[in-house]
Amino acid sequence: MTVLAASNPPAGLVIGMGLGTVFVGLICIIAICYIMGAVIKALENRRPTAQAPAEKPQSESASDSAAEADKGELIAAISAVIAEELGESVEAIRIKSIRRIS
Repeated sequence: MTVLAASNPPAGLVIGMGLGTVFVGLICIIAICYIMGAVIKALENRRPTAQAPAEKPQSESASDSAAEADKGELIAAISAVIAEELGESVEAIRIKSIRRIS
């Protein structure tokens, strides 16, 4: 009984096949992304869009109250994060002032 020894392929062939496989795979991924993008654009163009109602100009008092509400939400979010990091309850946190440093 004769046992044949497996021959080792040349290193250049192994490297070339490896790089070729990787680049073919990457090219396939790019092609799939382009195809999916085209399909999604086609589906979005077919979908009827609802007309957005015209925005009404806000008065000064409405914008001031909105800014004040945003500031309250900001303070609530900051105090919640600080309380979580310190392991305290939110009631134990007192924020005296907030300054933008950037």
